[in-house]
Amino acid sequence: MLILKGGRLIDPASGTDEIRDIVIDGERITVICEPGSDHIAEYEKDSANQVIDVEGKVVAPGLVDCHVHFRDPGFTFKEDIISGSTAAAKGGFTTVVMMGNTNPHMDNVATIKDVLARGAVTGINVLCCGNVTKEMAGKELVDMDALIEAGAILFTDDGKPITDADLMERACVEAAKRDKVISLHEENPSFISENGINAGAVAERLGIKGSPRDAEISMVQRDIDIAEKTGASIVVQHISAAESVELIRQARKRGVKVHAEATPHHFTLTEDAVLKYGALAKMNPPLRLESDRRAIIEGLKDGTIEMIATDHAPHSREEKGGDLVKAPSGITGLETSLALGIRELVKPGYLTLMELLDRMSLGSAKVYGFDAGAVKEGGYADLVIFNPEEEWSYVSSVSKSSNSPFIGQRLPGRIYGTICRGKIVYQG
Repeated sequence: MLILKGGRLIDPASGTDEIRDIVIDGERITVICEPGSDHIAEYEKDSANQVIDVEGKVVAPGLVDCHVHFRDPGFTFKEDIISGSTAAAKGGFTTVVMMGNTNPHMDNVATIKDVLARGAVTGINVLCCGNVTKEMAGKELVDMDALIEAGAILFTDDGKPITDADLMERACVEAAKRDKVISLHEENPSFISENGINAGAVAERLGIKGSPRDAEISMVQRDIDIAEKTGASIVVQHISAAESVELIRQARKRGVKVHAEATPHHFTLTEDAVLKYGALAKMNPPLRLESDRRAIIEGLKDGTIEMIATDHAPHSREEKGGDLVKAPSGITGLETSLALGIRELVKPGYLTLMELLDRMSLGSAKVYGFDAGAVKEGGYADLVIFNPEEEWSYVSSVSKSSNSPFIGQRLPGRIYGTICRGKIVYQG
């Protein structure tokens, strides 16, 4: 039995923000009570129970990230399920969903069963998607029923947009029948000359054309229309443009089942970061303008954007260290997500800490329909313990890759512990 004493419990599901003691027995929380209660005194008498003093720290739902790349199978020199899960636990995450641009892809039962079996021994909840199309080729739909039976909890061809509108509509119809969400990478490749860098002043300075905002906006509009027509539930991944945020805001007012995720890098950085960090600030969709960054923050603030997702995308030093145009897009993010949320959203007053934790846990659980993001008696003991005021230095990563522009920075929100299913999986 594990007892957490005197922590500030912040639980978005119940709206609780109070000092509480928490008793964990096995995988579940058995008691949540005020400090000094008779319940706790009785439990403390048993020397077999572990008591942890968390006074002065926040205890919150374990973070949830429905958009991570663990590169496994096929690209494990960048990351694997074990190293990725270790980084997740260090970052306070107890539930993650792996994307399927692997080799082989997550378009078949064998691959999904394999990654889930290996994820089950990591200590955290490792879930996975199923692809929308076979081999992510955008030509033929997968057998959704078979992949759901194997354990896929959502469908996405992340990394590749579904450019065929008719195929996208059929996918939405089939997903809606099964009450599953389709998560979408919204970049029309016909608009893009060089991906990963916004088509604007920085691209011009670098002598390239880059990726224009219309590549995203056009597909967001198309897929909102399809979702409205079919009744399907869709997610716009890693939103980057102010116009996309407004399209989703207006569609949600009409009752369209469209959701969105924002990454920490898109609410923290702009295209100018490419001049400072080079390929470490290159991602798809790209960092855009300050006005876009502010629009994403406003979307998080008013609930248009319900989820913060890292799009954790490890790449080797050699890949990121070469020519900027040829370098792959993406950065790691699991270890810095909470810190950036505190620094960029909470400290300036855009979000409360309660609202940040909602976007980083409960929001994703609600959209995708799984049991996470709440601290309650009888519920799973998936928790993160941190001090939002205490700074720490991000000097190295436990991921296999360290392609992050935030390496070397002092960040707020030191994480003291991550507990998943009642077991301590990270201690800081």
